[in-house]
Amino acid sequence: MNLLLLVVALGLTGASPLKDDKVCLPHSRPWHVHWPTGRVSCSGALIDKWWLVTSFQCAPTYGTLVSLGEHDVTVDEGTEQHIYVADVIRHSPYYRSPEHSLAMVRLAEPARFTQHVQPIPLPSRCPQPGEICHVSGWGSTIPNHYEPSKLLKCISVPVVGDQECRNTFPDYLHWSMGMVCAGQANTDNCMRDSGSVMVCDGQLQGVQWFSQGCSNPANPSVYTKLCRYNDWIRGVMGRFGPTTTSPGPVTP
Repeated sequence: MNLLLLVVALGLTGASPLKDDKVCLPHSRPWHVHWPTGRVSCSGALIDKWWLVTSFQCAPTYGTLVSLGEHDVTVDEGTEQHIYVADVIRHSPYYRSPEHSLAMVRLAEPARFTQHVQPIPLPSRCPQPGEICHVSGWGSTIPNHYEPSKLLKCISVPVVGDQECRNTFPDYLHWSMGMVCAGQANTDNCMRDSGSVMVCDGQLQGVQWFSQGCSNPANPSVYTKLCRYNDWIRGVMGRFGPTTTSPGPVTP
């Protein structure tokens, strides 16, 4: 009994290694794109051979080298495509009134679609409360643990109704109709990747906005509700496509 208590105590104090076993089946998310950001994990979703979608706060800078076809970001798996960023278009406003968190990233050359690199369709409908969706990213899935993962992680989360989500909001967060919440107590509810991708029924439905579930597993995390942004996304693709000259990052 004393030995058991000692093991538990060491785990609580961090002396034992933290187990984070939510690893995706390798290359099962061929739309997921990775780029270097230091100690903060950021990523996004490929929606077209030229375009990625990510959160406002994860938008890479002009000239960043992004990697498609990744699973283990520390080794060359022979499946990767490394392409520079040619343009970044952020949805506004954000800093003055954080009602949107979305950015479009145009590649300097088109992605080559392979078994390991494929786009994810934009949503044809909005996610419904109770629907089970799948979130992936290169962040930790352990609450209050911040170290990024070298392997792509996957969790499954239930969509939560708007009012239930708003009831958990801290005072400093402003609710927006561009938000959708997912995850709750007794589910996998933490993905500390600010551009983690939420897919429901094979469609792109969210990119992470606030990882509330990583601070308190009882609270849902917040994602950009992409079904409300189809027109904006397609408009950006039309206006800032590869035939249009655009001098670096733009905020429309």
